[in-house]
Amino acid sequence: MATILKAEERDFQENPNKIDNFRIFSDMSRVKHGVNPDNLNFDLRKLNPGQYSAPYHFHRYAEELFMIISGSATLRTNNGLKIVNKGDLIFLEKGESGVHQLYNHTDTPCVFLDVRTYIGFDVCEYPDSNKLLLAPTMETFNQNMKTDYFSGEENVVEKWKYLRDTDDLPL
Repeated sequence: MATILKAEERDFQENPNKIDNFRIFSDMSRVKHGVNPDNLNFDLRKLNPGQYSAPYHFHRYAEELFMIISGSATLRTNNGLKIVNKGDLIFLEKGESGVHQLYNHTDTPCVFLDVRTYIGFDVCEYPDSNKLLLAPTMETFNQNMKTDYFSGEENVVEKWKYLRDTDDLPL
C-alpha cells in the first residue's frame, strides 16, 4: 500500500526528552498515518537556529542518508566541518567513518529528511562523551566501564556447587 504524506499536513513537534542545544523537531504525519517501517526508517526533521541535531555519534549497524530540504546547516564529521545546503545529500556509512552531527549556524530553520536502515537493533557510539546507546531500548552506558568478557566469571564452579547443593539435584 502506498501512503502519501502531504506537505500541507506537516506537524513538526519537539522530540521528547531533549535538552537545551539539542532541541530538534520531527514531523509527526508519518505516525498519524500509521507508517511504521520495518527496515527503512525515516523522519522529516526541523533543526532551528543555534541547535544541534544530536550529540556527535556514529551507528555500528545503520547507514544514514540526510537530504537538506530547506535551509542550511554545518555538518561535523571526522573530516571536519562542512556547510550543507538545500538539495544536498549526505550519506553516512555505518561505523566510525560515519560519525556525524548537524548544527544550524543560520537564523532560519533547516529541514532535512533523515533516512536510515534498521535491522531491529543498533549500537550508537558517542566519541565526545564516551557513551554507548543500545537501540531500541535506548539504554545508555559509559564506555569507560568496558570489561573483559569473562570478568566476574572466575567462580563458576563454586556457583554451580551452591546451586546443586541448594536445589538437591544429582549432578
